[in-house]
Parts: sequence; structure tokens; C-alpha cells
Amino acid sequence: MERSALASPECTTGTRFDRGGGKVYIHGMKWSIRIGSLFGIPVYMHLTFLLLLVWIGVLSWRQGESASAALEGVFFILTIFGCVVLHELGHALTARRYGIVTRDITLLPIGGVARLERMPDDPRQELWVALAGPAVNVVIAGVLIAITGLAAGIPDFSVDSGSFLNRLIAVNVFLVLFNLLPAFPMDGGRVLRALLATRMEYTRATHLAATVGQMMALLFGFVGLFVNPMLIFIAFFVWIGAAAEAGMVSMKHSLEGIPVSRAMVTSFDTLSLRDSLEKAITMTLAGTQKDFPVVEDGRVVGILLQKDLLRALARDGARVPVADVMETDVEVVEASEMLDAAFRRLSQRRSSTAPVSNQGRLVGLVTMDNIGEFLAIAGALERTKRTA
Repeated sequence: MERSALASPECTTGTRFDRGGGKVYIHGMKWSIRIGSLFGIPVYMHLTFLLLLVWIGVLSWRQGESASAALEGVFFILTIFGCVVLHELGHALTARRYGIVTRDITLLPIGGVARLERMPDDPRQELWVALAGPAVNVVIAGVLIAITGLAAGIPDFSVDSGSFLNRLIAVNVFLVLFNLLPAFPMDGGRVLRALLATRMEYTRATHLAATVGQMMALLFGFVGLFVNPMLIFIAFFVWIGAAAEAGMVSMKHSLEGIPVSRAMVTSFDTLSLRDSLEKAITMTLAGTQKDFPVVEDGRVVGILLQKDLLRALARDGARVPVADVMETDVEVVEASEMLDAAFRRLSQRRSSTAPVSNQGRLVGLVTMDNIGEFLAIAGALERTKRTA
């Protein structure tokens, strides 16, 4: 089964740590191995994917009682996931036409995820990006049908039986049908949202599409109780995906038109390049701040992240200079920038904290936590107004 081919950055937040010289990457999808790149887009394989290959190999060996059967089973799964990569590439290259970068593609046991930096603002562009993935599977199925000489029809059409190519045709048809179900996080949910957004406000379109998806999830869950337990898993997956998409769009809508200066932290501590991690420990224990801007000559030159602090303490001790541990790729946000744009930029980066400047002077910090607190307070005040 393929997971949603699109993953907005807000839904895939996480850290990225490229261990120099190594092959294990901790990024938006943790514990993944980079297996190459296509058209400049890194392709990763989650380590749990190896468990799927082992399981398929063992299952095929037990059914065929030979090593060749096991190898054929594994090769078939790898071929399926080759089709999945091409599906994700369809999304990525279409998004590239609209100036949207795809950060990476990750293979999981349940399918693939292409992490776009953002979704298109134009519903028509989102529609084409969402349809591009299933369109690739349609092309693959068409080519395979032509190769096998089955243009007039597909006899014994099944994923479980038949020749290798016949089963691959069936898989691609299934991927098209499954992904076009009108439910988040499948492509069909985004297609439905894009079509609705051409006639109504985007947030309302998202909530309506999410409601349709959750109704489908209830139907899957009910049918799964009597037919196939796998449908219950799909129902859970769809329900959570629909709720997450609706919540994320609502959050972005709530942040529109609000400057960063209204939500930033104005009471904060800074470090210098000459400070040691010992000072950072003291400042951490004395307050609630987790990440510390590193300032030199009034200019932000880095940020010490709590995760890096803890890693360095365990490895090298407290006397290490901050300069050796800090993150130098710093995203500085302007105080006049809108919160929704700052939130999107933060969600795309390793750090969940960004220094805020006003005419080149450090005036605050904006974090994912205080954005959430700002929304909670704003929501409470709004409810108070409605009940007054």
C-alpha cells in the first residue's frame, strides 16, 4: 500500500543530521539511508523497509520452498517500490514546474513520501501536483499492457497470481485507485480539496475534504470488522491524516496577517563564541530557554540547540567552546514578517527556534512552542468574546 505521495513540510517536521562520512541520516524521516538521487532530489530508504524485504523473502521461500522463490518475491517488492519512487517523482517534478522544491523522497514499508517545501497556493496547481503521481502509475500500467500484448483486456487480473508483468500491472492499477480515494492523506483528498477551493475559501475546502475523508475512514473501519482487518488499519491512517491536514491548515489560517513581533519571545539569553558549554548548562537550568543564539559584534553567527548541547556533553564534556557545537546555518526572521511565513520556514529546518531581528538588531526569538502558545491564547480570547 502506498502512503500519501505528498507530505507538506508542516506535517513532516523533524531534525536532519547528516553524520559526516556516514550513511545514516536523521532528517524529517528518522533513521533513513540515502540510496541515491533522481533529478537532484535525494532518495532515502527507511531502515524498517529492510524488515519488509526480509519478511517477503521468508514468506516467498515458505510458499515456494526455494531460494529462487524468495529472490523473486523480494525482486517483485523492489519493482513495486520502483514504481512508487516514480510516482513520487511525478509529484516532485510537477511541483518543480511551479517553483516548489522537493527536499527528499523516502521509502517506507507502507509506501513513499515526497516532502515538498510547501503546497502550491493556487488550487489548480495543487490539482496538477496531486494528479501527477497517479498519472505516472497509469503510464506504467499502459506501457506494461502494451509490452504484454494485453491491450484488449487483462485476463486473470490479480496481484497474487499470474505472470510477473501481469501482477505489476495490477499493482499499478491498485495504486491509482487507492491514491485517488477522496480522503487525506491520499492524493485524492488533495484533488478534492483543490476542486473545492476553486469555488470556496481554502480553509473551508480543507475542512470539507477532511470530513469526507473521515466519513470514508468510518466506512472502512466498519467494513473491516467483517471483511478484512487491514481496512481497520487504513481507516485509522485516513482518519489521522484528515484530522492532521485540517488542523494544519486551520493553524496556518490563524497565523495569517499576524507579525512575528506579536508572538516572539522578548526575554532571552545569548551566548558568545568564546563561551563554553558550561555556561549554556547554567543558563538552561536557570530558566526555560532551550536554544541560545550565539552573538558576535552584535550579529547572530549561530545558534546552540539543546539537542546538540546534550550530544556534545555526552561526547566531549562541558568545557567545549560553544563555537565548536553551534549550528551555523541560522534562519533569522524579521520582526515584521508574518507568522504563517515564519512558521513555514521553521518547519523546514532542523532548528525549531529562530532569532528575530529588527533592522539588523536582535530583538527576540520565535519558536514552535511559543507560536503554539500564542494560538492557544488567541483561541481562548476569541471564545471569551463569543460568550460575552
